[in-house]
Amino acid sequence: MTVRFKHWLVAAAGAASLVATGAALAQAAFPSKPVTVVVPFSAGGPTDVVARLIAVPMGKALGQTVIVDNALGAGGTIAAAKVARAAPDGYTIFLHHMGMSTAPALYRKLSFDPLKDFEYIGQVVDVPMTLLARKDFPAKDFKELLAHVKANGNKVTLANAGLGAVSHLCGLLFMSQVGVELTTVPYKGTGPAMNDLLGGQVDLLCDQTTQTVPFIKDGRIKVYGVTTHNRLASLPNVPTLDEQGLKGFEVKVWHGMYAPKGTPKEVIDKLNAALKTAMADPAVVKRLGELSSDIPSADKMSPEGLKSHLTAEIAKWGPVIKKAGIYAD
Repeated sequence: MTVRFKHWLVAAAGAASLVATGAALAQAAFPSKPVTVVVPFSAGGPTDVVARLIAVPMGKALGQTVIVDNALGAGGTIAAAKVARAAPDGYTIFLHHMGMSTAPALYRKLSFDPLKDFEYIGQVVDVPMTLLARKDFPAKDFKELLAHVKANGNKVTLANAGLGAVSHLCGLLFMSQVGVELTTVPYKGTGPAMNDLLGGQVDLLCDQTTQTVPFIKDGRIKVYGVTTHNRLASLPNVPTLDEQGLKGFEVKVWHGMYAPKGTPKEVIDKLNAALKTAMADPAVVKRLGELSSDIPSADKMSPEGLKSHLTAEIAKWGPVIKKAGIYAD
């Protein structure tokens, strides 16, 4: 081996070492600037409420501000694609609900793959839903609601947050079980849908407790039932839809946090630790309890737990959506 070649090997090894050291230092320094969590729905909607609730304690744990960015459209797929294309450095992350698992069946063409284009940070929160009506809707209870929708059919309007949103899926399940086709009114998020329900422009809405509990308690909307098998501690006098005759009716909205594919494990670990710290924050625990939302177990709040759950949910919802024949171009 010549002296010149030996010098080249030493120089190459030194350069490689510097690159590796630089990458390690960059990861060790994470985060050195604010982190943006992209939310696929409008400000004031239930997913946005969750994001803003945990953003401050996550930021404290990371030592940087966590900014919420609302990227609306196409049932969350615009925001998902935005994050999938973002730099895999941990500074752009994604909070989405179960719509992440329904998109592959709902959309014939997706610019991202939920199982291949993301790293997983962890599950965040499980949220029940409520079946609601405008304050002056004529039916005083669920029995009267069933009679009214069966008598009036598509004269009754049912709002949702857009194709594939959980409010849309919950409404589809409701119509399927009662055997009535209502007139659906899509919005760009449940925030605007709720505003129109409060204003009396639409009749019904199925929405998450993170948004609905305060309006129910102050009497600004009517509630006909909750979508879990058991009653909620925050709404003990509101019956479940299951106990009122819709046997087996259950919709509980899970949420997950993601990062672009290729984000270093060291960065994912820091984000996961910050998420767990935020979910253990007393103010967060108290507020989620008031909203009847459940904090996942430690194993579900892990990257592996989220990946496993997402995989199972894609397998669960795919056949349901395909059977209903619901598609978006």
